[in-house]
Formats: sequence, C-alpha cells, structure tokens
Amino acid sequence: MIATQWATLQSAVAGAERIFGLLDEPADIIDKPGAVAIPSINGHVVYQDVWAEYNPGEPVLRGVDIEAQAGQTVAIVGPTGAGKTTIINLLPRFWDVGTADGAGGAITIDGYDLRDVTQQSLRQQIGIVLQDTFLFSDTVMNNIRYGRPEATDEEVIAAAQLSHAHEFIERLPDGYQTVLGERGAGLSQGQRQLLAIARVALIDPRILILDEATSSVDTRTEQQIQRALEKLLHGRTSFVIAHRLSTIRHADQVLFVDAGQVIERGTHDSLLAQNGRYAELYMSQFRRKGAETEEEEAAEAETYLFPGD
Repeated sequence: MIATQWATLQSAVAGAERIFGLLDEPADIIDKPGAVAIPSINGHVVYQDVWAEYNPGEPVLRGVDIEAQAGQTVAIVGPTGAGKTTIINLLPRFWDVGTADGAGGAITIDGYDLRDVTQQSLRQQIGIVLQDTFLFSDTVMNNIRYGRPEATDEEVIAAAQLSHAHEFIERLPDGYQTVLGERGAGLSQGQRQLLAIARVALIDPRILILDEATSSVDTRTEQQIQRALEKLLHGRTSFVIAHRLSTIRHADQVLFVDAGQVIERGTHDSLLAQNGRYAELYMSQFRRKGAETEEEEAAEAETYLFPGD
C-alpha cells in the first residue's frame, strides 16, 4: 500500500510542478504604470492604422482601420487565417498592437487608448460569446452567474429569459438548481450557447464580441440563438465573426478581411452591388439558383458563407 501511495504521490507532485510553473509565467500583457480605470463607456471604437504580429517579422494585421459608432454592429468575414480573430483579440487586450520593427497604430474606445487603461476596467465592459462554451460542474444558476457572482436569482432568471434559455432550463430535472456535468455534459451545443448568451446578458456589457457563435449548430437551433442575439445586440457596439448570412445580413458594417487587411467594407447590400470578393463568395457558396426573395435565401442558412476557421 505504501508503494502504491508513493507512486500516486510522485505523479501528483509532477502535476503540481507543471501547474505552478504555468502560474509563475510572467504575463505578456500588463498594465502600464499610471494606467487609469476606464469609466462607463458608450462604445465608440476606433482602430487606427493597426498592425499586429505574434512572431517577429510576420505581421498578422497590416494597417487596419475600423470605426464603429456606439451601438453599431460590425461583421468581420473572410477566409481562414485572414486575421479576423486577431482583430477582436486586440479589443479586450488579449494581445497588444504593434510589431517588432516599430509599426503599431492604436485602438481607442471613447477616445481612451486601450494601452492607457487597466485591463480589469476594460474587460468588465466587454462581453464575449465564443463558438465553444465552457461550463462548470455546478448548477445552471451558478454557471450563468459566473461573470457576475453578486447577481440575484431574479436577475439570473431575467437574463435566461432574454436569451431564450429559460424554457429548456425549466424542463431540466431540478430547473436552475440542476447540476451540470463537466463542460456542460448532457446539454446540446445549442443549449450551451444559450447559456453563454445568458451569461453575457447578465453582465450587460457595452461592447459585445461574437466569434462564430452559431457555426456549430443546426439551422433550427441557429434561428433560436439568432432571436436571442438580436435582443442582446440591441443598443450595444458589437463585433461579429460569422460564416452564416443570417448573422451579418443586417450589420451596420461588413468588413471583408484577407491577408491582414480590410479589402472591402460596406453593408451587405452595397458589397453585393460592388461584385467583389464578398459578392463572389456569397454567390458561389450561398445563394442558390432561383432564390429571388430574402425568405428563400434565408432557407439556405444551413450553408456556410465561408469554410470554418
């Protein structure tokens, strides 16, 4: 028994060394001396000549210019590896602008350079819904409350109702007190996404980031998620990476990104009229022959606009 326990202990020590080694790694992004807490924001976002790279000498973004007025929805589309995710990763400062050779630019929110404000005050006002939602082995109530631990039960339920998650939660064995399996085992992909939307609705952010939030669900579930997103997007500055037309049709701006640059920009209709890269991919991969109405086009929503990243 002692020999068996000794082997177990050795394995645990090795795992602990890996964990503490990770915790001891210095952070790549830190607050500058004198960084201020950004006040409550309106959501006016400006990317000005933004460059970014992960490996020295290999720029991922090359002089990107974007301006989103408060409350606007900006859709970002393009082929795999174009730099779409990097654009939105810069907004909550998961990465900083700039390259090794000095190219940089700036990103501002309501006139505040992101490098001049504290990360905590910035990220508290940004909500993110990703393609893969991580849920903890805890109750549904606590999973939704994750981003705002002090929220009341009534506020959690209101957020679930806004996200259209309330209906399926009520059908669970113990409702909001149902304990989920690790990573949400027992729930469908669409149900996990609705819980992620409820989380974001609860924190009520001024800026919202959606990274392919509906790309892993079927058409019927996507329509349900889309109704929830429409409520969530209202009045917020939103950046949406999407491959399905239904999530970008009514965006205030659509940006086609390729090789780290914005090569086309406009509304969905204006880009189709330009008959450029966006229109080419739209016509070849989405719009079926003979679909003359918006309803007929929407019926093809299960088809991806672009291959998945």
